[in-house]
Amino acid sequence: MPFSSPSPQSLRRLWRRRRRVITGLGTIALSVGVLALAFAWTAGWLTPSRLSGADVADVLERHNGEHPGFRRAHEKGVCVVGYFDSNGRGQALSKATVFAPGRTPVFGRFALAVGSPYAPDGVPAPRSLALDFSAADGSTWRTAMNSVPLFPVGNVRDFVALQRATTPDPVTGKPDPARVAAFMAAHPETRAFNALMASRPIPSSFANGGYHSINAFRFIDADGTVRAVRWSMLPEAEFSALDRGRFDAMNARDRDFLFNDLFARLRREPQRWHLVVTLAAAGDRTDNATVQWPASRERIDVGTLVIERALPEPAGPCRDVTFDPLVLPPGIAASDDPLLSARSAVYAASLRRRSGEGPHPGAPGSAPATLPQESQR
Repeated sequence: MPFSSPSPQSLRRLWRRRRRVITGLGTIALSVGVLALAFAWTAGWLTPSRLSGADVADVLERHNGEHPGFRRAHEKGVCVVGYFDSNGRGQALSKATVFAPGRTPVFGRFALAVGSPYAPDGVPAPRSLALDFSAADGSTWRTAMNSVPLFPVGNVRDFVALQRATTPDPVTGKPDPARVAAFMAAHPETRAFNALMASRPIPSSFANGGYHSINAFRFIDADGTVRAVRWSMLPEAEFSALDRGRFDAMNARDRDFLFNDLFARLRREPQRWHLVVTLAAAGDRTDNATVQWPASRERIDVGTLVIERALPEPAGPCRDVTFDPLVLPPGIAASDDPLLSARSAVYAASLRRRSGEGPHPGAPGSAPATLPQESQR
């Protein structure tokens, strides 16, 4: 068959087809490259000096000791179950379904920020309340709040440095005073946190204390308007304070008195808190959890949290859940606070470790038959 040269029109059509194929392959390669780059960045491969969640978990283990099966922080806790009754006012701030009028199921965890799950309750340590809101549209909102409305450091490197400075010496059982002093001298925000902890009345119960988001977040309403916010759970129960001078006596009488008090209160009746959202004003810091906003900022009560019962953690719904602050529904977004991504990574690392260690041997409300030696101290 004699060969005939393709026409100019045929050549142009062939070139256009080849160019589309090449462009498509290039786009796929670029997409894969970008994903790989993002993964490498997240993993810390491209930034060797960057701290991973596992690095921070390691530091917490060295500071607090190893307690297989337990969380790496706020180890002593119990699960709780209840619901959130929205009054509808939150819809003006956020399109999240949880703020529509009505009831949303909730489970969560009360905990004490101590280094051991067997530590006594009579210590001037922060308490925490973590919650999971499971909305009707399938969206989930998780939040982990502390009883103190600010954090001792503003970034993960300073958090790690604080843990290292306050890690007990194996011989003395106490931190090196020189290391602690050096850290405090360089961190006025931590000194301010310690001063607040020393002067702030300590609630006598989990039920009569407030809990705060610590970090700032962003609420997005149905029109796309964005507002910087923080939130708090404020109790209906009447406040009373613990006597710091009687900690030893309280621990001698009942090492789990806070948890036993919570179980007793819930056997009598549900416990309630109001979810109060604080709106930032122009100039308020959203990237630093060591800085509080002025008390004059607008606050809106958007509903009531009702806790109906508590369960020992091994049998409760909170055991294998991380209360990752970045698990957010449409209508709530992270702020520019660097601690949020750090918290997310550390919680994930903690879950991976304790999931491979099996159920922990006991917790408040279900004491093990034989307590570890440290619990006898």
